[in-house]
Amino acid sequence: MRLLRAATLATPDPDATARLYQHWFDYKPVEAGTITPELAASWDAPAMTGRRYAVVMPASGTAVSLRFIKSQAPADFQPLRTYGWGAIEICIQDVRATHERLRGSPFTIIGPPKALDGSPAIWPMQVQGPDGEIIFLTEIRDDEPHARLPRAACPVDCLFIAVLACADMEVTRAWFESELNFQGGPDFSLAYTMLSRAFGLPATEKHKIAVLGHGADAFLQLDQYPPGATHRHVREGELPPGIAMVSFATPPDANFAHAPQQNHGGVIYEGAPSRVLRTPEGALIELIGPFE
Repeated sequence: MRLLRAATLATPDPDATARLYQHWFDYKPVEAGTITPELAASWDAPAMTGRRYAVVMPASGTAVSLRFIKSQAPADFQPLRTYGWGAIEICIQDVRATHERLRGSPFTIIGPPKALDGSPAIWPMQVQGPDGEIIFLTEIRDDEPHARLPRAACPVDCLFIAVLACADMEVTRAWFESELNFQGGPDFSLAYTMLSRAFGLPATEKHKIAVLGHGADAFLQLDQYPPGATHRHVREGELPPGIAMVSFATPPDANFAHAPQQNHGGVIYEGAPSRVLRTPEGALIELIGPFE
């Protein structure tokens, strides 16, 4: 069972952003509409009521969605500088071909293809999307020890890891272990050029990260952000700017206390209830039932 279901991205024009992902990533439109009062209330974001949204999925048919919701980022929002959801990672078949395809596209290449530091089986590149969203596009050539990683079934396939920028990675790891029973291997340090550049650090600077998951399913990366990172400014009643929220199916052995249930329609929920948790950094996690 894969638990990662969707990432929600804030954008001034959801339909235009969805069309860019359709054109450049071959994603398919699967739903569009406006946010209901009940769904906005479940996020504790009443100002999102009535906002336009659009949902896309990869051409492979893998049921992991990207949802774009109408929202204007505050003027002080800077990608890669604040705590919260920092990036999404999508598996691809051929990183060099994808790199060539995206040259001159609205997706700005901020990290060319190269093997992950210490992991020659994983070849990522990084781009910044039209609304500032950070995307890792990763070719996976083999599994990592103790982790099952997906192989792309089409040139640009599904979201498979969400990246969380942490104020204190050990506190956040303990929270995930306690609340959701997400587990992972030891921390490791690697040269993270994109993050070093954002904070004006040497390219060789090492940054601490950890990968968490459930069973053999790895889907969450924790990044320890450098000094100088700040909390994200969120307008009252709205979702955070950038990558606003990540949705997971609820692990059967999660430990959190269930809230009153409100069921939702649409391709992400399929009639199931949801509730939202906040990580120690304040990042939003949407859990999708069944709850009992």
